[in-house]
Amino acid sequence: MITFLKQNLKGDRGIWIAVLMLCCMSLPVVFSATGSLAWRMDKSANHYLFSHGITLLLGIVMIFVFHRINYVKFKKIATWLFMFSIPLLLYTMLFGTELNQGSRWITIPVINKTFQTSDLARLSIFMYLSRILSNKQDVITDFKNGFIPILMPVLIMCALIAPANMSTALLLGITCCMLFFMGRVQVKHILLLAFSGLILVFSIFLISKALGVGRGATWEKRIENFMGKGDADDNFQATQAQIAIANGGFFGKGPGQSWARNYLPHPYSDFIFAIIIEEYGIFGGMVLIGIYIFFLWRSIVIFRRCPYAFGAFLALALSFTLVFQALINMAVNVQLLPVTGLTLPLVSMGGSSIWFTCISIGIILSVSNYVDQMEGKQVKA
Repeated sequence: MITFLKQNLKGDRGIWIAVLMLCCMSLPVVFSATGSLAWRMDKSANHYLFSHGITLLLGIVMIFVFHRINYVKFKKIATWLFMFSIPLLLYTMLFGTELNQGSRWITIPVINKTFQTSDLARLSIFMYLSRILSNKQDVITDFKNGFIPILMPVLIMCALIAPANMSTALLLGITCCMLFFMGRVQVKHILLLAFSGLILVFSIFLISKALGVGRGATWEKRIENFMGKGDADDNFQATQAQIAIANGGFFGKGPGQSWARNYLPHPYSDFIFAIIIEEYGIFGGMVLIGIYIFFLWRSIVIFRRCPYAFGAFLALALSFTLVFQALINMAVNVQLLPVTGLTLPLVSMGGSSIWFTCISIGIILSVSNYVDQMEGKQVKA
C-alpha cells in the first residue's frame, strides 16, 4: 500500500497531509453536530456520518483524478468554462432553487441533485484570469490593453453571483485583487477594481431594497445584528456560538459533548467551528487554523517554484480563496464578522461545495506535480 501511494500520489506531500488531516477532523465533528438533525429527520445516528464520509471519499477520488491531469490542459478550456458559467449563473438567478430569498442552486436532471453554481463560477474565473494574466504580462501595466481585459470578467462574474450570494462575490473580488497584485497589475488599477466592486455592491443593495426583491433586507438585518441593534431572536445564532466557544475553554468538553449543537440552526455547516472549539477547545481551533495556514504556505511554495505564469497564478488563486473562506467562516463564528453563510472547506458537511473544493486542490497538486517533474528532468540533465 505504501509503495502504491508513493508511486501514484504525486505533487506536494504537505498538501496531501493537510487534506487528509482536515477530512479526519471533519468526520467526528460532523457526526457530533448532526445528532439532533438525525433525530428531527427520523434518521439513524450514523446516517449523516455515512453520507458525509462518502462525499469526502468521492472528493479524494476527484483530487486524485485531477492531480494526474497536466494543468496546461485547464488553460485550453479556461475561456470555454468561463463563457459557460455566465448563462449558468443567469439561469440560476432566474430559475434556480431558492433558499432564504436567494437562488443559489440548480437541480441536475436524472440524478435530482443540486449544486451551487457559484462554486463552478469561482473555479472558471480563476482559470480564465490566470490565463489572461499570463498572456498579458508584457502589457499588464497598460490600462486599456492590460487592465480592462481582466477587469471586466471579474465585474461580470461578481454582478451575477452577488444578488443571491454576496459573501461569495466579495470573496471572489478580494481574491482577484490579491491575484492582480501578484500579477504585477498597478496598485492604482487594483484600487479602481476595489472601488468598482463597492459601487456594484451598493447598487445591488439599493435596487434590492427599492424593488423589494433579492436579499437586500437580509444583508441589512445581518449587519444590524452584528452591530448589536437586533433583538435576542435576531442574534440567536451568534449568541449560541459565543456560548459554545465560552464553554469550550482551552481543551474543550470532549468529542460528542457539545451542548450548542442542539440549539444552533446549522451546527454542521456555517457554525461548525464553534462546535469544534466547544468540543476540542481553543487548542483544537488553533490546530485547525494551523492546518489551513500550512496548506497556504505549501501553495505559496508551489507558486514560487512554478516556472510558468499560468500555473503559478492558478495555484495561488485557488489556494488563497480556500484558506480565506476558512478564515472568514472562523471570524463569523467568533463574531468578528457578520453572518455570511460561507462553510468551512473540507470540514463542514456538504456535497457539491466539497467536490469543487477537491477539484481545486487536485488542480493545485497538478501544478505541483508538473513542477516536480520539471525539476527532476533538470537534475538528471
